[in-house]
Amino acid sequence: MKMNKSIIVVGAGLAGCEAAFRIAEAGYPVELREMKPLRYSPAHKSGNFAELVCSNSLKAERLGSAAGLLKAEMLCLGSITVDAALKTRVPAGGALAVDRDRFSSLVTGRIESHPNISVVRGEVTGIPEADAVVIAAGPLVSDVLAAAISEKTGGFLSFFDAAAPIVTAESVDMDSAFVMSRYDRGGDDYVNCPMNKEEYERFYEALVTAERAQLHTFEKKKNVYEGCMPIEVMAQRGADTIRFGPMKPVGLRDPRTGHRPWAVLQLRKENEAGTMYNLVGFQTNLKFGEQKRVFSMIPALHDAEFVRYGVMHRNSFIDSPRLLNKNQSLMSDPNVFFAGQITGVEGYMESAASGILAGINAVRYLEGKEPFLLPPITMLGALNAYITDASVKSFQPMGASFGILPPLEEKIRDKKLRYETLAQRSLAFYDAEVSI
Repeated sequence: MKMNKSIIVVGAGLAGCEAAFRIAEAGYPVELREMKPLRYSPAHKSGNFAELVCSNSLKAERLGSAAGLLKAEMLCLGSITVDAALKTRVPAGGALAVDRDRFSSLVTGRIESHPNISVVRGEVTGIPEADAVVIAAGPLVSDVLAAAISEKTGGFLSFFDAAAPIVTAESVDMDSAFVMSRYDRGGDDYVNCPMNKEEYERFYEALVTAERAQLHTFEKKKNVYEGCMPIEVMAQRGADTIRFGPMKPVGLRDPRTGHRPWAVLQLRKENEAGTMYNLVGFQTNLKFGEQKRVFSMIPALHDAEFVRYGVMHRNSFIDSPRLLNKNQSLMSDPNVFFAGQITGVEGYMESAASGILAGINAVRYLEGKEPFLLPPITMLGALNAYITDASVKSFQPMGASFGILPPLEEKIRDKKLRYETLAQRSLAFYDAEVSI
């Protein structure tokens, strides 16, 4: 073990766990600091690491999808979160969804049992002094640490994230629902709650007029991120917006009628036992009583028992294009690295992948080596290029997307084939070039 360097990782979310693990695997002792369970953010409930506070889905798994390619790249880099996800998966069609409690427990166990990682519980109130520091405090960073980071970086940008409610499986009226995956992909992994036109219009009117939860003072100036927009905010854009969004009936046919419903709410397993279901796409900031009233208007949920109501919370991220080097270190302090959603990557796996890069580059910084940089033909390289691109003037969070990859030399009109070819190009680079 290499004892002559001090390394601290702040935050034991997905990014922090990946960073700490990568540093420890390189032979360095690393101190992982985490404020839970002594203090929790408004959205966190578990004392375990790598807690999933929004959906339990890690998005699509197939290689011809942006999310699937990202996870494949992460496995090439030795990701512990993707490995844990594969071991705790629950059925979710073409998506990789997990039993969130088993997932975080597995990651926590691997981190706490690593001989090179020491866990220190308690709130971090400033950027620590060490030979190398990785700040992976997450988008729900505590106010005190946020102030310290803001002072060093010149301020935060913020957006808002929302989580969907969870109901018990036994409270869903299956006489008013049917089990089917959209387009029959991946088996019967979703419970579909159909609505006819009249039912939907009553539900819609109740949704857009329902009372919302009061925001905290720091949340008054809202900038709601499109990728996790509350259902009631989306609905206010027009009566058909959510019917062509999270409630779209395309690819589904109600076996009771033989016809496509007017609108459909999909429920996805929240745990491996299948005792709880997540309302897919129903992130919300409605008051709890209003959630019960409005969502129970969906016929299959008329007697729904809510295990968790939806919540809305602040997400904060730094102006990475003007602050970070390509290796995710601060331009002003090259021994201080940032990782995760606080850098402006959006999504569970994007955050974890960012932690892998930060951990690798923190080690390379200490060893006086050139940074480990992936080319933009890879999904992770393209994400890193985006958040450190000084030409990006109005910086907003970015998730994995084939749109951020450079185009192929040959034009492929078929989108499915084009995406698969882009994925093959990326993984071919890992096979030929990557050695960490």
